[in-house]
Amino acid sequence: MPDWIVELSIGVGARPIEIHVGGCYAAGKRQRVITREQALAALADGMRACIHCRPDTELGVLA
Repeated sequence: MPDWIVELSIGVGARPIEIHVGGCYAAGKRQRVITREQALAALADGMRACIHCRPDTELGVLA
């Protein structure tokens, strides 16, 4: 199981929309595995963190 995943939007050119901890039950079917560094960068750029698995808390990112 990956440590971090990004959920993707629907359609051609699917955009990243939300960061999850690997194995999160709330992550959709459209996802891509990412590294810890990519997850940190995405959250720093304002990407939404899942409210269920709280990857921001797991990564030590303070809102």
